[in-house]
Amino acid sequence: MRATRAADVSRGSGALLWTLSGNMLLDSVEVSIMLVALPSIGAALRVSMVTAQWLMSGFAAGFAGFLVLGPRLVARWDRRRVYLGALAVFAPVSVVGGLTGDIRLLIAIRVVKGGCAALTAPTGLAIITTTFPDGPRLRRAVSVYALFGAVGFTAGLLLSGALVEAGWRWTLVFPAPVALALLLIARHVLPTGSAAPPRTTTTRALLRAGALRRSMLGAASLNGTYIGVLLLAAFDLSGRGWSPWLSAVALLPASLPLVLSMPFVGGLVQRFGTARLIVAGAVAVVTGCVLRALLAGSGPYGTAWLPALLLVEAGFVLSFAPLNMQVTAGLGAAERPWAVALYQTAVQAGGVLMLPLTALLASRYPHRWPVSLLVLAAAAVGLITALSGLRRPRPAPLER
Repeated sequence: MRATRAADVSRGSGALLWTLSGNMLLDSVEVSIMLVALPSIGAALRVSMVTAQWLMSGFAAGFAGFLVLGPRLVARWDRRRVYLGALAVFAPVSVVGGLTGDIRLLIAIRVVKGGCAALTAPTGLAIITTTFPDGPRLRRAVSVYALFGAVGFTAGLLLSGALVEAGWRWTLVFPAPVALALLLIARHVLPTGSAAPPRTTTTRALLRAGALRRSMLGAASLNGTYIGVLLLAAFDLSGRGWSPWLSAVALLPASLPLVLSMPFVGGLVQRFGTARLIVAGAVAVVTGCVLRALLAGSGPYGTAWLPALLLVEAGFVLSFAPLNMQVTAGLGAAERPWAVALYQTAVQAGGVLMLPLTALLASRYPHRWPVSLLVLAAAAVGLITALSGLRRPRPAPLER
């Protein structure tokens, strides 16, 4: 009897993990699915690159805006209600997005969808950490969740390339049936009564933690640089006459390596510590941006873009997980959800700041030197921040 009950619990937690991970994949798809579609959407709606990019930065702004609000909503209702409510909004607004041709409404919808993702992604991780027992099971569950997030970005690029070939509106409608299916399943597998622990410190007190501040600034630099480079590449390749599908494949070197490296990141952190990996990643990103600045003129993809994309992605591979690990170093259980919310807000803020500036400079200066220097400056901020972490004392393994 006890063995049967344990098997039922195991099956239930497995269904929960796959459902939450599926939603994480969908949220990640939403980040990248617009990249390849932006040139086509801009041309169809007759808007500039500066206006079209708000379909990406609007999503990031909604995500950032709702991240800090998320823990408050969970504390008032509970994780289940917040999670299901966000999915219930996500699905219908996706349909509306595919039916409208008004760029202002499309941007507003992307902001709403970003807000919904901000309520599901961190909440899903919180549900996992409170459902699975500490130890190997929890580590495996978190690894699966993170892997689905990494896979989602790559899947979004490929989906975008395929869907735009059929019509750009499909990139906006596609998430609706997936979100609806996840909502129906989540209603049966999500635990009830999972409220967030009360916060015991203020935001100002949290920001006194040096590891959190460095992680926030480093992640904002990394994400802003990364998404800025991808935006430039997407529009450049479209301007060369490349099809959406071919452009999506050309961007894979900037996303696929992270997926392939996920199983080995834990070992790298165990061996080298977070601080040194973050520095190595920042060096790779800066090197990639320097190469791009030197090759900012015209040239074949193999020299104009491929080296820069590979180096920027190498920086992501080396520093993405260590930056996440540094966030909660030295913090108690009650403070961790709020620290993660602040960190994720900084991640999205990097994109919100860099995307409009990148698009504006690229549209005004065709030779791309100014925009290349902007991206390089953002990467340099990450390197300086990372180097400051090496001078810190090492009170815990994650601060090595």
